[in-house]
Amino acid sequence: MRFFLLTIFCFLNIAVFAQKPTQTRASKWVDSVYQQLNDDEKIGQLIIARMSSINMATKQVTYYNEQLADYIKKYGIGGVCIFQGNPIEQVQYINQLKSMSKVPLLFSIDGEWGVGMRLLDSVQPLPKQMMLGAMKSPEVMYQYGKLVAKQCKRMGIQMNYAPVMDVNNNPDNPIINDRSFGQSKTKVSTFAIQYMKGLQDNGVMACAKHFPGHGDVSVDSHLDLPIINKTKKQLEETELYPFKKAIDAGIASIMIAHLFVPAIDSQSNRPTSLSEKNIKGLLKNELHFKGLCITDALEMQGVKKFFPNSEASVESIIAGNDMLCLPDSIPLAIEKIKIAIQENRISWNDIAYHCKRVLMSKYKYVLKNNDSVSTKNLIKDLNSNILQMRKIVSQKAITLLKKTNADYFPLKTNRNKIAYIGFGIKSENSFSKEMKKNFNADVFYVDYNQKNKDSINYLIDSITKTYNRVVMGIHKINRKPANNFDISAASIQMIDSISAKTKTMLFLFGNAYAAKNWCDIKNLAVCYEDDDIVQHTAIQLLKGSLNYEGRLPVTFCSQFPYGSGITTNFNKAVKK
Repeated sequence: MRFFLLTIFCFLNIAVFAQKPTQTRASKWVDSVYQQLNDDEKIGQLIIARMSSINMATKQVTYYNEQLADYIKKYGIGGVCIFQGNPIEQVQYINQLKSMSKVPLLFSIDGEWGVGMRLLDSVQPLPKQMMLGAMKSPEVMYQYGKLVAKQCKRMGIQMNYAPVMDVNNNPDNPIINDRSFGQSKTKVSTFAIQYMKGLQDNGVMACAKHFPGHGDVSVDSHLDLPIINKTKKQLEETELYPFKKAIDAGIASIMIAHLFVPAIDSQSNRPTSLSEKNIKGLLKNELHFKGLCITDALEMQGVKKFFPNSEASVESIIAGNDMLCLPDSIPLAIEKIKIAIQENRISWNDIAYHCKRVLMSKYKYVLKNNDSVSTKNLIKDLNSNILQMRKIVSQKAITLLKKTNADYFPLKTNRNKIAYIGFGIKSENSFSKEMKKNFNADVFYVDYNQKNKDSINYLIDSITKTYNRVVMGIHKINRKPANNFDISAASIQMIDSISAKTKTMLFLFGNAYAAKNWCDIKNLAVCYEDDDIVQHTAIQLLKGSLNYEGRLPVTFCSQFPYGSGITTNFNKAVKK
């Protein structure tokens, strides 16, 4: 017995001893780097700066590489956020900036649907979260996260501001909307955590956002401060739920939103990003989050409107944030923080605490991914496996919501004269081409600007008298709900008229909430996005070559609540 106990004791000592070197190396590295920093650099480590911006009118990209070089030399800034631009140019600047920083830089990106969300000129985007939320397969999300991690590492990026953990329970949300996995807190939690694991298991820091939950707003925080008037209990039941699950699952960082939530902090116009009650009180003390806290962009009007001239940077640190994302002026922010220290609003111990937390995150995620990045085959590598992932998602996500006429499951050309009407387009796309090829369909295009009643009535009359099967597609709609997704009233009326007079099938290529316009239509499928792969998949579904599998991730009318969807088995359909 004594021998047995001695053996266990020795084993435990060995296990403890085996853990100590890694912990010691990390803390030694952090302390060593911290001791080499001057006061400005200790504050600078808390700052994330912008690499580029784009003029949306001209699509001209401006790089701030010279300005960033100056910030690195003067202030030792901690991180750089990648925005729009060409990947090869971006990597060249990344390599230059790495070489001049005495502390490894944390490169980050807001890549919710991959780096293609930002690098639009060269990299294809992955499906957005609303479409992903229509799948029944959370395991796909792990592979999705793994693919995004591979993209990030190929660019030299160590952190992705994803996944979005906002529960979108407001159809009119102008800023989150299709960036959310949907209105179900369990679906959002399950899918977001798999995305997180796909990132972090493959060496890229994930960042859950936007705490305490940005889903139930009707104001864009880029433009003003949204207000959420919910009780603490209501927040705990829905908004906070995914964040609790993510914390339990080991999320490395959380981004704090610019929201006014009186149930958390009733100080007038106090954004949650600057609220000590929200960050130190709720997130750290109540939810026991130990990871990195990062503000949403401090250049946004949701915070800047009420705390201008870099005062937001000071208040962010007082509230408990570790990193300040995109301060409106880095020199002024550092100056204001030093003044706040002199005024005893912040202490140097506070700066040391946050700085060392940033350095510890760099030890875990940056040191292993800090080599110079090659530009050889870069664009090819960044696009690798994207098409395959988009195919998988489209096949699992497209959702059949209504099946009145069996003629479309599958659609047969025998003795049918078929027309396709593409709304929102003026010329061919993949869907119209394949309608011609596969169904010998005659094709018509209706622009949303078409308002001539005589022309519309003539087209309605001609189509309903000539064709006994009509497939219609809603294309090129706005992602945001304002102005009814830019779908014209004339187009809605035309679709209703044709549907009332002949057998029709409607495919919505875009935001599922837009389907609210056709709750009573005879046959309806929501495709969520509008690209060649989604359109090709819709054709395969129309042919019966694939089965409908998707489930609605949101509710847009009483007939089609969350979770609606018909699963097909060739030409037989069964509701589940």
